[in-house]
Amino acid sequence: MGNQVEKLTHLNYAEVPTSDPNGFDPEDDGPRIGVSYIFSNDDDDDQDDNFDHFPADKRQVNHEEKPFDPRDELECAIYYREECVFERKTGAATHSAESLLNKCRPGDLLEFVATGQYPHWAVYVGDFQVVHLHRAEIKNNFLTDVSQGKQGRIVNSLYRYRALPPEVIVRNALDHVGSRDRELYWRNSECFAAWCRFGKREFKIGGEIRIGKQPYRLKLLFSEKKSHVLEFQSLEDVIMEKRRNDQIGKGAVMQELANHLNTTHELKEENFVN
Repeated sequence: MGNQVEKLTHLNYAEVPTSDPNGFDPEDDGPRIGVSYIFSNDDDDDQDDNFDHFPADKRQVNHEEKPFDPRDELECAIYYREECVFERKTGAATHSAESLLNKCRPGDLLEFVATGQYPHWAVYVGDFQVVHLHRAEIKNNFLTDVSQGKQGRIVNSLYRYRALPPEVIVRNALDHVGSRDRELYWRNSECFAAWCRFGKREFKIGGEIRIGKQPYRLKLLFSEKKSHVLEFQSLEDVIMEKRRNDQIGKGAVMQELANHLNTTHELKEENFVN
C-alpha cells in the first residue's frame, strides 16, 4: 500500500475506552485509550477545489459554510509523557485573508477556520503565496485563494517545538510542491505544515512505531474544573483526534462524552442487577 492513505469511518466516543470528563474514574485506574488512525484520512477532501480553477471573485460560494464561532472552539493541550508539546487557548483572534497578508512573514504557519469544517493549514512562502496539502497533493497558491473566504490566523506558537530557520521552512515547503498520492508522507494539511516548520519525523505517516504504552495524552479543557484525557501511541493519531474535535465543535464533543458516560453508567447498573 506504500504511503497511500485509505479512509475508515472514525469511531466516536461511545466506542472508545474512556472515563469521567473530569479526567478520572474512581472505579477504574486504567488509562483512557484514544483511537488509532492507522489507515484513516481526515479532512481536505471536504474542502472545495475551486481555487485551483477560478479567480477568488468568481468562485462558487458554499452556502452551507458557517462563519467561525470562537465560542465553539475547544481548548486543548497535547503532552508527550510529561512535556506539553502543543497548547491551544480559546479566544485567539482571526483575520480576513487580506488582513492576514499584512501580518505574514515567510515561514509562518497559517490556519484557516470555519464552523463545521476541519481547519486548513498552510505555510506562507512570501509573495502573497502559501504552500499547502490539499486533496492528496501539495500545492502552491495565493493566500487569498486558499482562504476561500474563511478567517485565518498565524499559529506559529501552538506547537512548542523549536522552529527551523525561515529559509529552511520555505525550502521544505517548496521542495514538495507537486507531490501527490503515494509520494506523500503526511496525513493532512496540519501535519505537512508543522513538519515544514519543525522538521520532526513524528508529523509524518508512520513516523512513530505504535508499540507499548501510549506516551501521548490529549487533554480537552471544557472549563476550569472540567477536563477529559485520552491517550495515544503517536503524535499523528493525537492530531487526527484533535482535528476531528475542531471540526465537530466543543458542544458536540461534550455531548458525545455525556452520552457515552450515561451509557457506561447504565451498563454498570445492569451488570450489578444481574
